[in-house]
Amino acid sequence: MPDNNTRWIIGTTITVAIALSAQMALMISGLRDETNRRFDQIDQRFNRIEQRLDGFDERLRAVEIAFAKVDQRLLILERTLLPAPPSAPN
Repeated sequence: MPDNNTRWIIGTTITVAIALSAQMALMISGLRDETNRRFDQIDQRFNRIEQRLDGFDERLRAVEIAFAKVDQRLLILERTLLPAPPSAPN
């Protein structure tokens, strides 16, 4: 049977190991929670950026349609107001 000092050393070592393990578990849990919270924030930011880009796509499509209408009107005006180019001799 180990003497009294050896028992105290073993008991203290086990107690310290358990305390450190509990403290590390709490710290890891806190870090995990903080990491998850930050990833959630990043995810929300990406969602807002995605919504903005969708809005830009819609507005760009509207501009493309408006330019196509202007182009069509310009083509009609050119055909009606400008003289026809001279025919190439055969």
